[in-house]
Amino acid sequence: MSYTLIGTPVSLYTGKVRGYLRWKNVAFTERLSTREVFKADILPRVGWSVIPVVIHEDGSEDGVTLQDTTDIIDHVEACEPGPSVYPDTPRQRLAALILELFGDEWLVIPAMHYRWAYNRDFAQQEFGATSHPHLPPEEQFVAAEKAVGFFSGSITGLGINPDSVAAIEAAYEDFLAVFEAHLGEHDNLFGSRPSIGDYGLLGPLYAHLLRDPKSGELMRRLAPRVARWAERCHAPQHSLTGDFLPDDEIPAGVEKLLQRFAAQHWPVLRDTADALAGWAADKAPGTELPRILGFHKAVIGHGDSAVTTDRAIIPFPLWMLQRVTDYRDGLVGEARRAVGELLRSMGAADLDEFTLPVRLQRRNFKLALAD
Repeated sequence: MSYTLIGTPVSLYTGKVRGYLRWKNVAFTERLSTREVFKADILPRVGWSVIPVVIHEDGSEDGVTLQDTTDIIDHVEACEPGPSVYPDTPRQRLAALILELFGDEWLVIPAMHYRWAYNRDFAQQEFGATSHPHLPPEEQFVAAEKAVGFFSGSITGLGINPDSVAAIEAAYEDFLAVFEAHLGEHDNLFGSRPSIGDYGLLGPLYAHLLRDPKSGELMRRLAPRVARWAERCHAPQHSLTGDFLPDDEIPAGVEKLLQRFAAQHWPVLRDTADALAGWAADKAPGTELPRILGFHKAVIGHGDSAVTTDRAIIPFPLWMLQRVTDYRDGLVGEARRAVGELLRSMGAADLDEFTLPVRLQRRNFKLALAD
């Protein structure tokens, strides 16, 4: 049995999956997501244009089609032997789930800002090379204009605008400083083995912020350990070595990262949950969610540099948050008390009892209200 990863080097979420598959040491081949591949493989299997897509050749006629990085990783974890990226202990497991959410759904803000503010020509050439690999470079660049216009135009929905740029950059540099200091003591978030939280951070930090040239120069200058960590987590490796820290330890640097989640991302998730409750009030089970639920005022940035700006209400992160609350709710006794103490210490005491207003599911590769 083997896997086929369909994606592109310029894709944030493809980078996350590629790094994980390499560490897990499973056999996989990679196919570039050209226009022809979208038409022949992705659209017939998934129904809409999205990457990455993984096809698990499991012996069945068509194989198993997987989409969304978390679903892909969880499928491989269930099917393949060997060490897991999920810590066994409650505090580390909960923290890893939160940091996967933070990386996937919040660090996308600096990832998109730096790409389209400082690396636009590089990204456009990369988009063209992916979609039209047989054209000469000049024609590739021109052919990518429409796609680049779509992606660069979407950044305002993330809260990226002239009023928020300084806050975004200050918060990103603060993140780099915290993670850089942590990596002076540990190879990864929770010891010598990468966790699901590491791979959540890897997508934006490698595929956009390191690989894109201008932001890559910034990371190598301000946070060289972070740059080396991203290269190491993404590089081919076959040892499957490493362990999580004993005694369910949460390193001080990880706690600081969790505090950034609590201060920056958690309030937006609470607002999103409120909007979901209103939207879902008259909807039937199984109803697909729209990509956005409207707009709200959100705080972007960290500390004194933070600003309040307009931002789209994006429901997908709540599915990731549901993984956090489901794990929390499955704990009992001392384990449950330990994660409650962690949530309070990181500044998210209300997450200890928080419940989504409705359950969510992924059905037909889209987000929907649970049946």
